[in-house]
Amino acid sequence: MREEEAPATTPTPGPEDALPAPVLERSPSLSRELPPKLCGYLNKLSGKGPLKGFKSRWFVFDPRHCHLYYFKGPSDALPLGYIDIADASFTYDLEAEEGQLEIRSAGRDYTLKAPSAQAMRYWLQQLQQKRWEFSNNCTVGQRDNRTLSHFPDSATGLVAKDNDAPFPPQMPDIAESARSVLEEEVAPETLVGEQAANYPSPINPTTINFSLKHLGTEIRNSMSNLKPGKGNNENRKSMFYTDDWVLLDPTLKELEEAAGHDEKRKKEPAESSRGSAFAFDFVKASQRAKRPFLRDIIGASKSRSSGESSPVECVITNGKPSTEIQSRIQAQQEELNKVKEDLSSQKELVRLLQQSLKCSQQDSVPNRIQYSLNTACGPVDHSTAQLLHQKDQQIQALNKQLDHVNQQKDHMEQEVKAFQDKLTGTRDQLNMFRETIQAKDEVIVKLSRQLNECENNSSPQGVSPGGSSVNKEQQELNRLKDALQGYKTQNKYLNKEILELSVLKRNAEIRENALEAKCTSLEARLCQVESKHLVLLQEVKNPVCSGDKGPTHEVISRLLEDALKVDSADQQEQTVLKPNPVSEYDIYGFKTVPEDSEEETLIAKVRALDLKSLTLTDSQEISTGVKWANYFAGTMNREMVRSPELKSLIRWGVPHEHRSKVWRWCVNLHVRKYRDRCGQGYFNSLLERAREKQNPASKQIELDLMRTLPNNKHYASPTSEGIQKLRNVLLAFSWRNPDVGYCQGLNRLAAIALLYLEQEEAFWCLVAITECFMTPDYYTKNLIGSQVDQRVFKDLLSEKLPRLHAHFEQYKVDFSLITFNWFLVVFVDSVVSDIMFRIWDSFLYEGPKVIFRYALAVFKFKEDEFGKLQDYMSIFKYLRYFTRTILDARKLTSIAFADMNPFPMRLIQSRRAFHLEKVRQELSELEIIRQDFLRERETAAPERRDVISDDDEDT
Repeated sequence: MREEEAPATTPTPGPEDALPAPVLERSPSLSRELPPKLCGYLNKLSGKGPLKGFKSRWFVFDPRHCHLYYFKGPSDALPLGYIDIADASFTYDLEAEEGQLEIRSAGRDYTLKAPSAQAMRYWLQQLQQKRWEFSNNCTVGQRDNRTLSHFPDSATGLVAKDNDAPFPPQMPDIAESARSVLEEEVAPETLVGEQAANYPSPINPTTINFSLKHLGTEIRNSMSNLKPGKGNNENRKSMFYTDDWVLLDPTLKELEEAAGHDEKRKKEPAESSRGSAFAFDFVKASQRAKRPFLRDIIGASKSRSSGESSPVECVITNGKPSTEIQSRIQAQQEELNKVKEDLSSQKELVRLLQQSLKCSQQDSVPNRIQYSLNTACGPVDHSTAQLLHQKDQQIQALNKQLDHVNQQKDHMEQEVKAFQDKLTGTRDQLNMFRETIQAKDEVIVKLSRQLNECENNSSPQGVSPGGSSVNKEQQELNRLKDALQGYKTQNKYLNKEILELSVLKRNAEIRENALEAKCTSLEARLCQVESKHLVLLQEVKNPVCSGDKGPTHEVISRLLEDALKVDSADQQEQTVLKPNPVSEYDIYGFKTVPEDSEEETLIAKVRALDLKSLTLTDSQEISTGVKWANYFAGTMNREMVRSPELKSLIRWGVPHEHRSKVWRWCVNLHVRKYRDRCGQGYFNSLLERAREKQNPASKQIELDLMRTLPNNKHYASPTSEGIQKLRNVLLAFSWRNPDVGYCQGLNRLAAIALLYLEQEEAFWCLVAITECFMTPDYYTKNLIGSQVDQRVFKDLLSEKLPRLHAHFEQYKVDFSLITFNWFLVVFVDSVVSDIMFRIWDSFLYEGPKVIFRYALAVFKFKEDEFGKLQDYMSIFKYLRYFTRTILDARKLTSIAFADMNPFPMRLIQSRRAFHLEKVRQELSELEIIRQDFLRERETAAPERRDVISDDDEDT
């Protein structure tokens, strides 16, 4: 966590000159209930360069915010900084110095050193326990409020209710058993706890116990400790002090216990069971202590207002002075004199700095420049002087920067030189070590030979020469056993730490998922409210039964105009109530809100809001994405193959990020035989031919390019990248299939394919649709295949939806005028984009029967609405736009692949063959009629030439 300097406006504590620290007395009942306070001396590694080293700090744990504050000493009121324990992890290394531990919090590592290994283990166990308690008791709101407050008395640090958390963390049984594997360490009395403040720091710092980073805080702490009192203790209260505490002195409390009060005072409840030995306390007492302040015992109490004399001049216990108390007062007096000397030196430093600042202000550069200009050129106006001042400041800043860069350069050169010297010394040392090792090897060989000779020459009665080595081995064995025990303890602690961190992470993920679900639900509700708001504004603006347009009409029009504005990127960043407002284009590039008329714009935006609300509330979309991820993970090292699992996944929609891969595989599945036959480079050769020679279809292709998908940003302008790709695909196909050449509708098929495929893949997708899925005469001049499919669909509608078919027959509605385009371009521009791409997913995998399924499902979806319409005009008008009102893709898919079963392909093929014969017969009859008409026309041609007009007769 970050170290922060306490604010300058924080009140500082007043002086108790010779006393080590004030005590915050609590009521007896609170003293029995509250747990012991976690505090004590630790050395903290800080500083940089030569000043880096361990510095003695007084650490205090704040249970309300789970922060570990550290001070220079226990008497300081302002902390130098704090460490966030709530999200921290702890560890220690057996090979490091004794008592050294590490805390990692918010991406920073803190190295601390305890006085002993026992104190280190106690601190680690207590910090683990405090972190666990805070995690179990803290709600999400508390964590958010905790991050807004750096100090425990902040207004945002109030404890929230436990039921605010969506999922309170729970510890499993296995985790609870694992947490108790370590024996609880006993707190060292003189090293940890409030009583440790009465003793000096047990660890000697390795560097100067002074922080330049927190110079202001240390000065304020020193001033607050040395400031003379004013007869009360209000000026000793720090920013963490609460009115429920009474400031007493530990020395005075001991004197009071030793003085022997009267019987009435003895009967009063004891209030000094356990106090805090420092000015910084986080716990409030239920009531203020009510015992007197010993003015009747200490005769020299008035001397507290003087900063030069000790607050306790004489202490009488049964008529004799106390030697222990006198020695403590003397030690405190010496400490006071030392601090006064530090203060005087600090004051002298401040005075010198003030004098230098005053001199620099009086002799400022702008004054000299203005004076010289006034002398040389006369008076200078204010703007010119100000400009010169700014330029001079810039020059000074650049000079400082140049000096700083030069210093860095010199420093780096010195470091390079030092490294070179060090490298040279290291090489020499390495050579020396090699020679030493070689010499030692020779000595070892020589000693080994001598040892073997001694063992051979030794007598049986003699003392074994290996006796001393046995003792050494035993000592080494004991050392290894101790190390093994230490590593076992470390292993248990680290296992406990890992387990706790895993549980905390899992609980945080649960809370995060709950908040995400709640946020998604609120966004969906917001979209629904906005949709209803738009509809309501439209109804109020154009009432059905009223022709009046008063002043309210202008207000409603303005509100409606503001609501229909598409949110730009800047507005989306600034808005607060719309986490994800409706954008101008969807993920496929289609315009969400057209700019044709106000009514169409309103309908389109209402539709977009409803569609977004459905998408947000559809929890199965997430599971579909997971299923696709699992499927691709299972097929990572092998090629995709046809399977019921893949078929089911494709029917429920391919995710946007996987659609390109799936479409490419589906196209290759159907046209592999064509591609193998044509070979590589086939598409490029067709494209080269189209560029060299003009195709009869090129003119019509150029006319239809800009009319393909005008509502898609990839085809909106002639310079769009999609237009050139579309031109290449259509020209190449016109040379590939001269019988078809180009037909209106092929441009839309190719444009949709290009949204996810490259040019060559889109070309083969067009080949798969025209030559594999559809009949050969589907896209010819007469569109025979399309006409046949309309008759097949009419038969299927009469079988699957007889009531709706009878309704259409009753009012003589020819719905093929609408459905013809569905089959020709596979629902492009007929349904919303999400549903259209789901249809294309299944269409590219299963073939043309998917079009029949979805066409029937669309009518099934709106069957009840059609039944309410009772005239031809209303039915036909509704037919033109009803598909755009269907937004629930999941429900439509369920109807298409569940409610329409059975749906065998052989039934469609037999119906196609039957109707194909009829259509061809009808076309033959039409051809005979056309030929008869042409013969009659040729016979009547001479007679038409003999006809004389009225003008010829006049002449």
